[in-house]
Amino acid sequence: MFDIKEALERVKQWAEEVGNYQLEMLEKELVYHSKSTATDIVTEVDIESERMIIERIKTYYPEHSILSEEEGSIDNDSSFKWIIDPLDGTNNYFHGYPIFSVSIALYRGEEALVGVVYVPKLKELFYASKGEGAFVNGRRLSVSTRKDMTLALMATGFPYDKAIDKENNNLTILNSLLTEIMCIRRSGSAAFDLCCVAAGRLDGFWELKLKLWDIAAGKLLIEEAGGKLISFYKEKGVNVIAGNSKIVEKLCSRIDECYQCFR
Repeated sequence: MFDIKEALERVKQWAEEVGNYQLEMLEKELVYHSKSTATDIVTEVDIESERMIIERIKTYYPEHSILSEEEGSIDNDSSFKWIIDPLDGTNNYFHGYPIFSVSIALYRGEEALVGVVYVPKLKELFYASKGEGAFVNGRRLSVSTRKDMTLALMATGFPYDKAIDKENNNLTILNSLLTEIMCIRRSGSAAFDLCCVAAGRLDGFWELKLKLWDIAAGKLLIEEAGGKLISFYKEKGVNVIAGNSKIVEKLCSRIDECYQCFR
């Protein structure tokens, strides 16, 4: 029988080990290359971080499937699937900007069982397991209860192809919301932003054209902290809105004015 608690403890350890490796490499000259666009890069640290995580999964759960950012899909015809973003915030990392994270999630079918995000520079370990709540460094998390958009602190991000796909580059939504809310933040790591929603530091978050590995762990953290994460405009990729139920409802309404995606 699969032991979720045991898996969670293992993943927490893996995330910290990988995060410590990233800190060791942070001040070194990095080997890198571009992927989808000139600004979408992958470094040797991304690749090695992913290798470390996959090696541990194969050691303890060799029958499980894996979806990871750099390696792609390893299909073992299992209902269990690990979804990995080994270094979320690569551009930040490349520039020495301190917000980057390790994100690891385990799903059984469509159900999230375990979600862990480690933010090495802040030494913050966010974790959740199904039905057991969400935590950071042992402290239970709860989403914000704020309902007033004029007092809301929001976060977002922008897709790598923003110059190419000008119609879906998030600027329309940003311009629509800027005058209606208190402030916008853009950390450069969607996984970290979702953790901040779970912790109540951010009242809401939206972003276009993410990947499953960006949100897999954060989604469980938010849900276990009493919040919501929903997808929209699905033909254009993984687009999400997150926050408490009232903020999500209001974000949906405003985004619908821009894209008519909920009609």
